[in-house]
Amino acid sequence: MVDFPIIEEEGAEMTPPGINFFAEDIDIKLEHKASISTWIKKMVAHENKIFHGISYIFCSDEYLHKINVTHLDHDDYTDVITFPYSEKQIEGDIFISIERIKENATNLNIAWETELHRVLIHGALHLCGYTDKTPEDKEIMTAKENFYLARLTFRKNKNTP
Repeated sequence: MVDFPIIEEEGAEMTPPGINFFAEDIDIKLEHKASISTWIKKMVAHENKIFHGISYIFCSDEYLHKINVTHLDHDDYTDVITFPYSEKQIEGDIFISIERIKENATNLNIAWETELHRVLIHGALHLCGYTDKTPEDKEIMTAKENFYLARLTFRKNKNTP
């Protein structure tokens, strides 16, 4: 089993280099940025890939739909779109519709943060070369998501009572 220790929160805004979080046309407060960043980087290392940088851009359904139409020629709504920028290392932008995440979470009867974590790792897995175009590929992707989601844990800042 892979060692994914509990990650101590050292500071609310401290994020390891190479992972950035942005909001485009919505307001969102992402909890545990440092833990999530470290978790994603550990996943990349476990997949034997070289990490360079990932930007996550949180947005609305309409914003992501426009990207889907303009850049991918797909006229539908989606929860995540990944743009890889290198084949040799993990580098890219991952756009995530928070509206779609919340709707999916409601439909699945889970916390929206749980669904967000799934989509965060899903996008990073795309950068690692995984696809979900066929039922077989989707099964592999879902197994990978579940494997890594089981390793995401948070602990309060050690200075917090």
